[in-house]
Amino acid sequence: MAYVFAPPAVVGIPVVGSAEQFPVRRVYCVGRNYAAHAREMGFDPDREPPFFFCKPTDAVVPVAQNETLSLPYPSETANYHYEIELVAAIGKAGANIPVETALDHVWGYAVGLDMTRRDLQMKMREAGRPWELGKAFDQSAPIGPLYPAAQAGDIHHAGLWLNVDGQAKQQSNVDKLIWSVAETIAYLSRYFRLEAGDLIFTGTPEGVGPVVAGQLMEGGVDGLGTLKVKVTP
Repeated sequence: MAYVFAPPAVVGIPVVGSAEQFPVRRVYCVGRNYAAHAREMGFDPDREPPFFFCKPTDAVVPVAQNETLSLPYPSETANYHYEIELVAAIGKAGANIPVETALDHVWGYAVGLDMTRRDLQMKMREAGRPWELGKAFDQSAPIGPLYPAAQAGDIHHAGLWLNVDGQAKQQSNVDKLIWSVAETIAYLSRYFRLEAGDLIFTGTPEGVGPVVAGQLMEGGVDGLGTLKVKVTP
């Protein structure tokens, strides 16, 4: 088949212990999925139905094991925020997936950052408009290497954390998710048919805040290694 220009390359995430990569299809993100984070953003943390937003596939920036990513400070913002998250990678397609079998669709897990132009997100939110300017910009989804689900350990009770220049900013546990990974997959699959290659950013805990050029973010989820990202001018 001929194209008018070369199609973009597939975005691939390194897999721990393998020369293979995980090809990314779509990126879904869950909003306000930790109660304490919902409160700090000014919302009631009652267990309302989850809501989602998306990032483009090429917003994903894979970070190899033991490497530090240099991430340029984005344009048009003065309030650039980190949000550390557990990411679930889908390896088996399905729609209307039951909660009881939802985890069978997970290929693996990784540590991710949902980087946010918070000032633009708030401006859009106040105007009742979509969040793309604040959430879906270039290089807004750094992600560490994927760990196959069988190697991830007790991921559903794993601690997750983020430090900035060595100072603790976010500290929580996956078991504090309002909607568990299985529940999130089941609910999302009612609205979209999930396919192999989809990523789900499962939400961030409290402690989100700004970073500036020159600062180093180090974050992790127990059993999934550490993601290191240096903000550059």
